[in-house]
Amino acid sequence: MAKYLVIVESPAKVKTIRKFLGSNYEVAASNGHVRDLPKSQLGIDVENGFEPKYITIRGKGDVLANLRKEVKKAQKIYLATDPDREGEAISWHLSKALKLEEKKTCRITFNEITKNAVKESLKNPREIDMDLVNAQQARRMLDRMVGYRISPLLWAKVKRGLSAGRVQSVAMRIICDREDEINSFIPEEYWTLDVSLAIPGAKKPLVAKYYGTKKNKVSLSSKEEVDKVIAEIGDAPFRVSEVKKGERIRKTPLPFTTSTLQQEASKVLNFTTQKTMRLAQQLYEGIEIEGNGTVGIITYLRTDSTRVSNEAMSSAEAYIKKNYGKEYAREKEVAAQGNKKIQDAHEAIRPTDIARTPLEIKDSLSRDQFRLYQLIWKRFVASRMEAAKYETTSIKIDAGEHRFTVAASRMLFDGFTCVYAQEDEKEEGNTLTKEVDTDTSLKLIEFEDKQHFTQPAPHYTEASLVRELEELGIGRPSTYAPIITTILARRYVVKENKNLYVTELGEVVNHIMREAFPSIVDVNFTANMEALLDGVEEGNVNWKTVVSNFYPDLEEAIAVAQSELEKVKIEDEVSDEICEVCGKQMVIKYGAHGRFLACPGFPECRFTKSYYEKTGVACPKCGGDIVLKKTKKGRKYYGCINNPECDFMVWQAPSNEKCPMCDSMMLYKGNKLVCMDMACGHVMPSPEAGK
Repeated sequence: MAKYLVIVESPAKVKTIRKFLGSNYEVAASNGHVRDLPKSQLGIDVENGFEPKYITIRGKGDVLANLRKEVKKAQKIYLATDPDREGEAISWHLSKALKLEEKKTCRITFNEITKNAVKESLKNPREIDMDLVNAQQARRMLDRMVGYRISPLLWAKVKRGLSAGRVQSVAMRIICDREDEINSFIPEEYWTLDVSLAIPGAKKPLVAKYYGTKKNKVSLSSKEEVDKVIAEIGDAPFRVSEVKKGERIRKTPLPFTTSTLQQEASKVLNFTTQKTMRLAQQLYEGIEIEGNGTVGIITYLRTDSTRVSNEAMSSAEAYIKKNYGKEYAREKEVAAQGNKKIQDAHEAIRPTDIARTPLEIKDSLSRDQFRLYQLIWKRFVASRMEAAKYETTSIKIDAGEHRFTVAASRMLFDGFTCVYAQEDEKEEGNTLTKEVDTDTSLKLIEFEDKQHFTQPAPHYTEASLVRELEELGIGRPSTYAPIITTILARRYVVKENKNLYVTELGEVVNHIMREAFPSIVDVNFTANMEALLDGVEEGNVNWKTVVSNFYPDLEEAIAVAQSELEKVKIEDEVSDEICEVCGKQMVIKYGAHGRFLACPGFPECRFTKSYYEKTGVACPKCGGDIVLKKTKKGRKYYGCINNPECDFMVWQAPSNEKCPMCDSMMLYKGNKLVCMDMACGHVMPSPEAGK
């Protein structure tokens, strides 16, 4: 009979951990949380000290019944849920739901599911950390208050089924603000001027970029300015005026945190944040590896720490020296940037055994598991290697009073780049095929000028949104993926070619949240709330104080919104379309995917049709009406009503104004009108500023 019971969260861990322990141990799973706030009500007693009302989650009765049977048999119970706030709370809920005796119950944690880590955790049991539990309870209650008190308001103002979230609403605002920034951006023209110069004995010409005069840097904003520079240079000889050599270091990357793993997996592997976390969970919980059985091959996946254990560092150093050479093993530690609070009890995400190379276990992994493990393995190995070193050469070339520059580099030591090349690193510029000094003869081959237009900030992708949330201190490692998944599932945001775009529904919800609940969607307020939750975790802040201070302000904002936001309720607007079935004048309704036309005779007449908002501008191709449309995923654009016969479309609102330079259609950009022909790029004030 088993004397000891180990309770974990996931059934996938049971098989892995049971293999490490002897016959005296029984391992069982809780399948995540067993208790939560009720779905049918707020579940928080606001009149009596904000006490949460927990109930057994539906469907978990059998799980608890089986666990109670195992508890009765055991002399000692080890609660081995995940090593974070959520895991600590699950252990606490289990202790309450199973009525565990304190003297026979212990809490253990391990950062990786390996034999050594699990056995070591059994030697170092502890009590449940109530500071961690209370931090989770406070977060859960704040999220519940926002969701359950604001969502009914959205039902009344927009449509049933909508919902608001404390952190997801801030993420929505960040995306909407970027969309507004892009829509109001006015491109500005600029030019670049390169010169190709022949060097005696060199295989390739030297390409130099225009800098300005010998005294000042000069920006070129038109073709006329470029031609003026070329004319002023005329037949003047090109001379090397200065050559500077230096050394540049490309720093070793830090090992992965949850955020950086999600970002890099998105850029390199094209994985969504949700997919990355699902695969990482599988690698952490255990993979059946031939000859080794089931074993966890990466450390815990929800972390914002870059710390690495001494044992892992020693193993990595030995592996690198053996396989790459002594000079590649890094001696000094690389510090993480910034001073924000991190959960340093955790480690970075790394392989549990560096000697377990990706190719060695490829046959035991699915294609996507292999690709993610390979990314984690390479990043960790690279993080323990020396930096790459480059010799840099900076050359100044003068022609008359004008100056051109060349930046070139040559690799001296490849360092970590022999294992891992970062996706966002650019090429190192020119590579000199022949040394250049002040006596080098240069001969003009040709000038090359190019027209460019400044670009707005790019739309957010899942990767860049995660980076922004992390930098702003919003959310935590376990919340990034759920935030993005939620706003996509509710169709507030759609994803096209990696980019995130706000839908019409998202714009409406964001507008209401900004008008009625400015603090909820305020970035600084939300970041400060995260800091308070960190204070609870550290034992410096009382969790009930955080909750009790938040609720009255929320209730006051809701009361004001209920009275003042009546005007935003979407009423049925009568259109000029006639119902094709019964002849009544159709009305504009609002559905999950936006507006549509419906017969007011419902339910007797159920006729509906697509609704297109006319812009009052004629199509330049066929003369038809240009109307507001949406892509299949919900992104807004303006197209001809005669589609598919006419394929005219633009992303910005069209204007009846014609470009005075080329006679093309002008488009609204904030309070300006911009020519739709980028080659023209004419900009002028809008007669209807801010439309």
